Amino acid sequence: MPRFVVWPSEFDARLSKKYGRSVPKNIAIKSPTLREIEDAAVALGFKVVEKDPSKLNPRLSGLEEEYRSRGVLVIEAPHGKVKSLKMIAEKIRELRKRAEVRKHKRKKR
Repeated sequence: MPRFVVWPSEFDARLSKKYGRSVPKNIAIKSPTLREIEDAAVALGFKVVEKDPSKLNPRLSGLEEEYRSRGVLVIEAPHGKVKSLKMIAEKIRELRKRAEVRKHKRKKR
């Protein structure tokens, strides 16, 4: 299975492709966390081979601090990187929507 490096900036809707966003804007996520990416990858059956929360994507060095998201994952997946990134982005959106529904239901009680 192919292994590839995944940066949170590859999913960030606030960034342009120039600064590392790899997924289309319509499935990109605002401020994705390393934990969300890891949870989505595991939920899809991908294997997280390595995790380093302190690394910073070199493409982000010229940006303001609020746009810099630290961390990197090395993932092993049965698909190529582009398809896997899209699948992870869609899974994160799904997980966020579920969390929002649960949060909203708790408020109604």
